[in-house]
Amino acid sequence: MEWLIIGGMLLAAYLIGAVPTAVWVGKSYYGIDVRQHGSGNAGATNTFRVLGKKPGAIVMAVDIFKGWAATSLAGLLVYFEAIPEEQLIMYKLLFGTIAVIGHIFPVYVGFKGGKGVATLMGMVLAVYLQVALVCLGIFIVVLLLTKYVSLSSMLAAISFPLLLLLPVFRQDEPLLMVFGILIAVMVVLTHRKNITRLLQGVESKISFGKKS
Repeated sequence: MEWLIIGGMLLAAYLIGAVPTAVWVGKSYYGIDVRQHGSGNAGATNTFRVLGKKPGAIVMAVDIFKGWAATSLAGLLVYFEAIPEEQLIMYKLLFGTIAVIGHIFPVYVGFKGGKGVATLMGMVLAVYLQVALVCLGIFIVVLLLTKYVSLSSMLAAISFPLLLLLPVFRQDEPLLMVFGILIAVMVVLTHRKNITRLLQGVESKISFGKKS
């Protein structure tokens, strides 16, 4: 019975993460598939770039919520006594990872999604709220100063494991540090092309305005 509950929750986490917010918002309200414009990614960054500030903010908020909601499903496993409470962090990380995979490979729109940074942020909010808020603050400050979403995302991701080294945030949970290092590496690897463009000085900036 426990494995049936866990399997159902895993499927739910994927289906939540796979909701293609950018594609549905673009097609429903603007008649545009954002995957055919800009960077070709179905995420908040490309929505900002292609459709403008308001739809971009909506997509980012929903994608963050997806990650938070899918990760938080792990709490139901404790409620239904499918897992012991000491395993909660492990299952939160598992469910959140499944949601991010769902965002990158969404079943609803041919498995062509985004990079999963906003969904990952939602996952981190559900796993460790305090550190996630600091990372979010770093993201916002860097974004306002540079207008580079890619740079903001990478610095925020790299900050997570570094913050865990500080006494105020340190936890007696090795999985958190492993997770932090993995997400930092993953975000950097998925932004390899952005790094090249940043070094060449040709990376696109976000204007926070409407598409011209």
